[in-house]
Amino acid sequence: MAETINMPKLGFDMAEGTLVRWVKQVGESINKGEVLAEIETDKATVEVESSASGVVLQHIVEQGTVVPVNAPIAVVGAAGETVSEQPSASRKKIEDEKPLPTQGKVDAIPQPSSSPETSAVSNPPSGVKASPLAKKIAKDNNINLASLQGSGPNGRIVKKDVESALTSSQPSAVSRQLPITNYENQVIQTTKLRQAIGRRLVESKQTVPHFYVTHEFKMEALMDIRKQINAYLPDNEKVSVNDFILKAVALTLRQFPNLNASIKGNEIIQFGNVNVGVAVTVPGGLLTVVVKNTDQKSLRQISAEVKAMASRAREGKVKPEDVDGSTFSTSNLGMYDVEDFIAIINPPEAAILAISSAREVPVVENGQIKAGWRMKATISVDHRVSDGAEAAQFMQKLAEFLENPVRMLV
Repeated sequence: MAETINMPKLGFDMAEGTLVRWVKQVGESINKGEVLAEIETDKATVEVESSASGVVLQHIVEQGTVVPVNAPIAVVGAAGETVSEQPSASRKKIEDEKPLPTQGKVDAIPQPSSSPETSAVSNPPSGVKASPLAKKIAKDNNINLASLQGSGPNGRIVKKDVESALTSSQPSAVSRQLPITNYENQVIQTTKLRQAIGRRLVESKQTVPHFYVTHEFKMEALMDIRKQINAYLPDNEKVSVNDFILKAVALTLRQFPNLNASIKGNEIIQFGNVNVGVAVTVPGGLLTVVVKNTDQKSLRQISAEVKAMASRAREGKVKPEDVDGSTFSTSNLGMYDVEDFIAIINPPEAAILAISSAREVPVVENGQIKAGWRMKATISVDHRVSDGAEAAQFMQKLAEFLENPVRMLV
């Protein structure tokens, strides 16, 4: 029996997507899980997989069409099967229009032909009297005559006044003019991704009452065990500090279901699965990829999945399941030598963890100063869902895993 393939919904705020390319044409065979088409959303270009095996019987929409989520886009069934009339999708064809330039220039602001000081040198302001020779010496040496005290008749500036200024230690008397380069303003058209990020984060900051709790973690044991593990792994399978953090966060969330949650009206929905989102830098912004059931996976599984999804995200080839279903998010700027920062909650989640760099710094232990590995992290929490005490307890429990990483291996 023929099956209709619909426009997938990627994230709670997605309303529509653009079908940019049919990968499988009408009449071609397709297996369940194979890529049927590519769609473009505000976030990325996504590959749509077929939910059925058979033959592509019909393309309901054309390439370049904007289609609402859950609207039909294609029909897959048995070869020769008759396709019943499909409900027309509410959609709109992208109009040909003159594209906006991704980068343009605006006219430069007119610049004065000379600076005030230069004018003062070549044409002394009214009231400044100087001999012709003094004027010449001042002009040749970029000296502001108005800053000098003349010793000639009636305060007239003479040669010796200018020469004295040249040897004087008073920097205000001599204005060394450096060449000025005038740069033109540029106008950059924002990408759909940047616009989507802006909408979501403005909404989050305006409607979600954030509060923040920061904790500093001892990282010596984790850095050591990571080194030992990676000694046995090939280069493309080595685990990162972030992989340990994702595992620790997931295990901690199992003990704090109120932070692995969302709020809807007067209800708090505590999710059964722990799906940790990972913010990935992509051209033009950020994209959150999701490790499903993070608490139940090994470090190597987590590492492999994050590498694969991050690679697809940067290539603009994410799959729907890569970016959907997160219950808690993380943002790691550790690779940029960041001491501390806070992150904005990713709605409709209840919290996000901002992870800074693991750094070797001076620490005090037992009254002695020594070198130690430390890392700060800050959790941002929706105050409608939780309070400071619970967030602080979450960070303490997270420390038990990060500071005793062998607990994540058993």
